[in-house]
Amino acid sequence: MRLRRPVGAMILVAGCAATGRDTPKSTAPSSPVASSNLQDAAAFAGISDPAERSRALFVEASRVLLHPRCLNCHPDGDSPYQRSPPQLHDPPVTRGVDDRGVVGMRCNGCHQDQNIELAGVPGVANWRLAPREMAWVGKTPAAVCEQLKDPKRNGGHTLEQIVDHNRYDELVGWGWRPGLGREPVPGTQAAFGALIAEWVRTGAYCPVQEARR
Repeated sequence: MRLRRPVGAMILVAGCAATGRDTPKSTAPSSPVASSNLQDAAAFAGISDPAERSRALFVEASRVLLHPRCLNCHPDGDSPYQRSPPQLHDPPVTRGVDDRGVVGMRCNGCHQDQNIELAGVPGVANWRLAPREMAWVGKTPAAVCEQLKDPKRNGGHTLEQIVDHNRYDELVGWGWRPGLGREPVPGTQAAFGALIAEWVRTGAYCPVQEARR
């Protein structure tokens, strides 16, 4: 084991995703996505209109983006959510000036570079909260899509950098390896990254506002 601490101390965290096991409690809007296999990008090749194919690809990718494992990282305020369906973190914590917690309750004070199963504490390298401008809780796939495309709200990243982030980032990848008792996001990181890459290649069109999965 990399670390041993009292369980009570281990759950004082300002991290992104679910601490503890998934439970039926919820104080955040429920995720609109269902947990099942993620369709491969090739499944959309039959849509002849590139714009419509691009929109369909993003709606499918949103099943990952709007899953609790990701929503809990992208809260609609300064406190993370946990569990599934999402509920406000207990005990109360806040993001701090650098999205990594405040003095005495820093993310890495509890979240290490791997899940700690016996304590029920998730972990991966660089555990943190998403910036305020990247809040996804309560948003539709269309709203998240427009947010990802806007450099003022995506950390100044290009679409190509967004593709690389979703394909290779270890913190993103944690969603498929959340630890015992937590539902992973659907599919695989490779399949999700391919959906995002194909969405960009086909023009990065956003779904209509009403589209939800």
